[in-house]
Amino acid sequence: MMDTVSTDSTRSRNTDGDQDFGARKARHLEICVDSARYQVESGASGFDQLQLIHTSLPELSMQQIDPSADFLGQRIPMPILISSMTGGSAEGFLANKELARAAQRLGIPVGMGSIRVVFKHPEVLEHFQLKKLAPDVPVMANIGAVQVRDLDHSQLIEMLRRLEVQALVIHLNPGQEIFQPEGDRDFRGVIDAIRGLNDRSPVPLIVKETGFGIRPADIAALFDAGVEWVNVAGAGGTNWVKVESYRLDSIERAAALEFDRWGLSTAVILAAAPQFRGRLIASGGVRSGLDVAKAVALGAGMVGMALPFIRALKDDGVDGVVLLAERVRRVLVSAMLLSGAQSLAELQHTPMMWSAAFRSTVEELRAIEEHR
Repeated sequence: MMDTVSTDSTRSRNTDGDQDFGARKARHLEICVDSARYQVESGASGFDQLQLIHTSLPELSMQQIDPSADFLGQRIPMPILISSMTGGSAEGFLANKELARAAQRLGIPVGMGSIRVVFKHPEVLEHFQLKKLAPDVPVMANIGAVQVRDLDHSQLIEMLRRLEVQALVIHLNPGQEIFQPEGDRDFRGVIDAIRGLNDRSPVPLIVKETGFGIRPADIAALFDAGVEWVNVAGAGGTNWVKVESYRLDSIERAAALEFDRWGLSTAVILAAAPQFRGRLIASGGVRSGLDVAKAVALGAGMVGMALPFIRALKDDGVDGVVLLAERVRRVLVSAMLLSGAQSLAELQHTPMMWSAAFRSTVEELRAIEEHR
């Protein structure tokens, strides 16, 4: 069971000084992990509309199946990463440390909560120094795209060095921000800021959405700006507008809930962007080993999960996270054998059956992007 820790020692204020930053982050975490009280998932990831084709004569031994992947210069035993979740509160700091410990046991990459708070409150830096807890796996820092635009890049680069991370994840979250009372409202200049940081960054940049997906044309723009990976983070998982709705008054909440099914689903984005095969991270509604197998078959090079891991941590601690990841790996390896794929490279070229509705949606999105 994940311990509960007081946020008193880590409270801080946001840029405008009108909201207790630590309390807000603690509230976000509470909403996400308490599935009995709060429903934060919406939409559909699209994986249920896909079917891998069973192979009765795979001509493979289970021992031959290799689900390992290359990521940030390391060989990872499975194409799974623990996506960035939250930070800025004592509960969030503890969760990030426990997830780092789990990642070290599993040998998989781990992201941390946003480091934005460190620039105003350097006294909390130690809570983001996860490398000492996960020395053998890639550790990824995390910050918002607006902060990349507004922060001095020299300060940001120095922070990356102090944290000893292997990548910086830049999250795009305009949907969440515009429904957050203290959120950002101006998203101009973000792509130029990412390009400028990439030219100087000592570590690779990864850009991710936070649950509404990145359309193929925007993926192309991000790769053109020099980022190494794009995490599509599509609809079907945690809906951060819905999370914010639990913090709003009745009028604002009603407006937020109209976005219950907003965004592009993870599977649709992957299927509509085959030109980026192997360069995308799939996240957003990934809930099972079969989802992981289908994401890879659609071309994903890595697959991220956040909410399932944070809930497993809450219920059963680090052991719960490890058991969940091991189950996902067990299913992935089984699906690979039953699909006749010995490696992830072979799985990426394994045909699947698509529902008519899924195929129609993908074709429509492709047509729209071609004329953008």
